[in-house]
Amino acid sequence: MQISNILKQEAVRVIGAASSKKRLFQEIAEVANFAHQLDAQTTVEALLDRESLGPTGVGHGVALPHARLGKVEQVVGVFVSLEKPLDFGAVDRQPVDIVFALFAPVDAGVEHLKALALVSRTLREQSLCTKLRANPDPTTLYTILTENQSVQAA
Repeated sequence: MQISNILKQEAVRVIGAASSKKRLFQEIAEVANFAHQLDAQTTVEALLDRESLGPTGVGHGVALPHARLGKVEQVVGVFVSLEKPLDFGAVDRQPVDIVFALFAPVDAGVEHLKALALVSRTLREQSLCTKLRANPDPTTLYTILTENQSVQAA
């Protein structure tokens, strides 16, 4: 599995600022609706439900919110770069500015976990995160994310 299998170019956005996690999830849901035809309200509710179990901020300014949705046929993602970092309740208490949301079918099982591990491993690379933070263009962000996977796979 590669990032390009779960992330479409139209699912990559740069957002100036989000006033709260809920507002960020609404923005992510709008992108998911546009790129993957997911119902925005259902998507927000699923993200909030998952977040209530514990924050998905994994540290170093990165968050990996995720949810299972009934209308999803395969694991899909939305990548958001925040110009103004947001307090996410991350494990290291650092605000988040890189968010990769994943949506999986209710019965996805191991595929959901593989996608989560792939994204987590990818965004643990400090050099990659530095490049992502330095580029405010969604097309460039998509290229950085997907080229990195090709290099890793080789």
